[in-house]
Amino acid sequence: QVQLVESGGGLVQAGGSLRLSCAASGIAFRINAMGWYRQAPGKQRELVAGISVGGFTNYADSVKGRFSIARDNAKNTVFLQMNSLKPEDTAVYYCNAQTGLLEYWGQGTQVTVSS
Repeated sequence: QVQLVESGGGLVQAGGSLRLSCAASGIAFRINAMGWYRQAPGKQRELVAGISVGGFTNYADSVKGRFSIARDNAKNTVFLQMNSLKPEDTAVYYCNAQTGLLEYWGQGTQVTVSS
């Protein structure tokens, strides 16, 4: 059974920090890219940050310099360190994992940033 289990969301004041974690299990093939997406109410899901198996990263312009993505390939785990959080970062954050053929999603974790 494939599972992507996220943790670390919550409520934080503007300027604060949170660290999200996502552990993938039950995936038969090697995971290539992993990443974090978010969806705010009334908006489309958007890529926040992605990381390849080799460690190459990409970020949405809105989070560059504030968020940092990392992964532990041995544990199929991906992290998102979020600093200097803003109210506009409020959203449900979803973990994503991609093999060569399939992609998988976590259940989502709520991040709320109060002003």
